[in-house]
Amino acid sequence: MDKTGIIVVAVCAVLLGWWFVEQSKIAQQQQRQFAATNVVAAAQNQSATTNSVTVPVAPVITPAVVFDTNTPEQTILISNANARYTFTSRGGGLKLVELLHYPETISARWKKSQSVNSSGGVATLNTRAPVPVLAILGDSSLVGDGNFTLSKTDDGVRAEKAFADGLVLTKEFHVGSNYLVNATVSLKNSSDKPLALPAQEWVVGTATPMDADDNTFYNYGGSMWFDGASAHDQSAVYFNPSTTAFLFFSRTPKTEYRAGAGNVIWAAAHNQFFTVMAMLKTNEPAQQIVARPVTLPPLQNVEQNPNAPLPQGVQAALVYPALTLTANSSVERQIVLFAGPKEYRTLADIGAEFQNGADGVMGFGGFFGFCAKPLLLAMNWLHDVISHFIPKISYGWIIVLITVLLRGAFWPLMAASTRSMKKMQALAPEVSALKEKYKDDPQKFTQKQMELWKKNKVSPMSGCLPMLIQTPVFIGFFMMIRSAIELRGAHFLWAADLSKPDTLFMIPGIDFPFNLLPLLMGGAMLWQSHLQPPSPGMDQTQAKLMRYMPLIFLVFLYNYSAGLALYMTVSTMMSILQTKVTKMASNPATPALTPAPKSKK
Repeated sequence: MDKTGIIVVAVCAVLLGWWFVEQSKIAQQQQRQFAATNVVAAAQNQSATTNSVTVPVAPVITPAVVFDTNTPEQTILISNANARYTFTSRGGGLKLVELLHYPETISARWKKSQSVNSSGGVATLNTRAPVPVLAILGDSSLVGDGNFTLSKTDDGVRAEKAFADGLVLTKEFHVGSNYLVNATVSLKNSSDKPLALPAQEWVVGTATPMDADDNTFYNYGGSMWFDGASAHDQSAVYFNPSTTAFLFFSRTPKTEYRAGAGNVIWAAAHNQFFTVMAMLKTNEPAQQIVARPVTLPPLQNVEQNPNAPLPQGVQAALVYPALTLTANSSVERQIVLFAGPKEYRTLADIGAEFQNGADGVMGFGGFFGFCAKPLLLAMNWLHDVISHFIPKISYGWIIVLITVLLRGAFWPLMAASTRSMKKMQALAPEVSALKEKYKDDPQKFTQKQMELWKKNKVSPMSGCLPMLIQTPVFIGFFMMIRSAIELRGAHFLWAADLSKPDTLFMIPGIDFPFNLLPLLMGGAMLWQSHLQPPSPGMDQTQAKLMRYMPLIFLVFLYNYSAGLALYMTVSTMMSILQTKVTKMASNPATPALTPAPKSKK
């Protein structure tokens, strides 16, 4: 390796090490902050029996909900083929959703399997949240002691609460198919006087980490809402207590996100692969959406570092303005809840049925999202077809197959680009001669260079065109893989989960993960960069730096999902094969080049 290569490799190694050090510092800072939160909570509990400890209490950022614990909690469990729904009297809502077809934890093979929490080993929604789904928050006149009367109906649950001022709050839940729960909420004034109700927040749900190993929550979790035209996402990183946002840029974490202007058609709280979504009638939107960070209780039956921070979640709610109910009148609102996996085909069907763009919760917005949708549909279609002949085929092989098909589709373009680049390389001496001859007249040099390329039917854009076309595909794959629940827990060769890094072991002494697929990807990309000729006229130092650019990809994709590393590795190997085949095919019949015209004296 030459001197430039050594420098580039060293810089990449330093960047990778710096990134992990910064992540460690961020985690330690979070631990200190959350430890302070725990001290406050402990002090508040102790102050109930003694006044010996005085600790300043952080300001409350969530509407207070205090349940009267003297009244025993009543729960009703409703089950169907897809999920178990636990309804609670405290808040009169949906306390927990257990998804029967999705495991809670998918541990890497290098880790000892951890015991699961009380969910029974399946993925859960609204896990350990402070309030249930469709709890209605406001001042004390709307909350009272927080306890409702529950009763079971034919296909669901009824929650009812009567207040002293004549208000009767009723919620009816009807469990359906496709992870849907139809809810009707009635606010009735049973008195003979007008009743003024304060502004309300109707809780959509709380987004929580998927399991004890979920380190993607701040990147992929948060809240979303739909305004009738497009979906808006506010990730949990908005509330991240870390003071570092990106590299050396600092920021202050936010305590609340609020958006909408009477146009909230649906709102959702979600993590990477699951979501709770409240969908409204398109002609009866909510006023706003509000989202806030909440501290969750620790996981049960899971071995944890006692100094580790408490898990964090994001609670989303629909905001309705204050209103006045006339005597003996009521207002009723219909809400359809979706509590399940972010599976595109299911959400697309629901969005088509209710005409509300429910599939927007997948995060496939914008131009690159447009590329992600067909890639996900193609991947699932190939898996469905091939699984008829090869049952339980891994999604890893489907990624390999779809990558080969894509590279096959780009083959003519890549072949033309390789031939054109080879012609340009052959013309490099002529270009250098022109550059020397017209070194005092750059405009003239450009004109003569274009004439030379035109006569030899060479386009300077030929080398860039394949990259420009493939970039949307790469970003589409990036967006598709990060949201495709089909890859969660999908095994491939040594990779235990294609949605996570393929860590084989932790390097002793430095506690650094050894991820094999990104290393193979970096090696293949480095090989490819040495096969491709540099662009004519490119500075030698710049050309050497371009050859080692794959190491930058290695730094930033090292801890990304194994599925993306697999796609990049196969795609690069296919590109190497295409380059070699094209060169072999073009050698016997390389067209003669037309020399540059001699200038007239």
